[in-house]
Amino acid sequence: LLRQILDQWFESEPLKATLATDAVIGAMASPYTPGSGYVLLHHVMGELEGQQGAWGYVAGGMGALSQAIACAATALGAHIFAEKTVCHVLLGRDGQAQGIALQDGTEVRSKLVLSSASPQITFLELVPQEQLPKDFVQRIRQADTCSPVTKINVAVDRLPNFLAAPNARDGQPLPHHQCSIHLNCEGTHLLHQAFTEATHGHPSSRPMIELCIPSVLDPGLAPHGCHVVSLFTQYTPSVLAGGWPWDEEARNAYADTVFDCIEDYAPGFKASVVGRDILTPPDLERIFGLPGGNIFHGAMSLDQLYFTRPAPSYSGYRSPIPGLYLCGSGAHPGGGVMGAAGRNAAQVALEDFRHL
Repeated sequence: LLRQILDQWFESEPLKATLATDAVIGAMASPYTPGSGYVLLHHVMGELEGQQGAWGYVAGGMGALSQAIACAATALGAHIFAEKTVCHVLLGRDGQAQGIALQDGTEVRSKLVLSSASPQITFLELVPQEQLPKDFVQRIRQADTCSPVTKINVAVDRLPNFLAAPNARDGQPLPHHQCSIHLNCEGTHLLHQAFTEATHGHPSSRPMIELCIPSVLDPGLAPHGCHVVSLFTQYTPSVLAGGWPWDEEARNAYADTVFDCIEDYAPGFKASVVGRDILTPPDLERIFGLPGGNIFHGAMSLDQLYFTRPAPSYSGYRSPIPGLYLCGSGAHPGGGVMGAAGRNAAQVALEDFRHL
């Protein structure tokens, strides 16, 4: 349990609860859920510019990272076709992957195919089921993809002013504006209560909120004096109690709850809002192809990690379809902006390519 780990090292409950958020981020779990300690470990892996466990903002927004990778690829001769929906993977008579077919009818032939889509999309939608082992299909179908995350993007006309650390008179950003700000995290019991509400189909009445203001570090993201605020919130169930869907009324009601909470910490926040974009778990699935809205392409629980990710015997990036590889967050070692799954998959694919 994460709670046991934190109790061994720290005394301050607010500090323990703040650290606990990285153990439940993106997970339908509480700090008291067995295995939650691993998710915290996952979030402090790696380094940034030589600093162990550090995180950073991408200048120009997260899309700039994708663009940088794309530029590096095209410089080496890659061809990238954006906004082209893949219909299915082309298979030869021997069951070997031979390329992909696009929705517009175009076929792209290739000796190898790498998919960074989720295991659910890759194996349940893009490949004929009869070409896959039944136990493999069952494993992919039964994978836990439950997500508690509702992402809210906000545009504000002034910097949030927190009671705990009031803004400077000149209105310039202070050090805490440049960090990840955790709200409703004064105690791990609050996180557990928020989790419990969601397990019963109700959005948390006091949701866990991770608030970032990337425009403080990257002014080009917003007009002068204005800012963009990123709210990573949980817990919200994929389907509401009684089987009700997330309609516009439900979305706005939950967002209002989040904004009311922020208002308690930073009076005037609600009045500063000029626009907001609310993405519930079904929205994240529909727009970004995240199964269940899960940012990791599947729960980072101990039964879905290491040699079982995405399924036993298929954690080495190869799939039951020869020539088809999984290289996204649903592959080992899992989600996060670290590129480990893609790098490892590329090395396996290159090794196989040399023998074709």
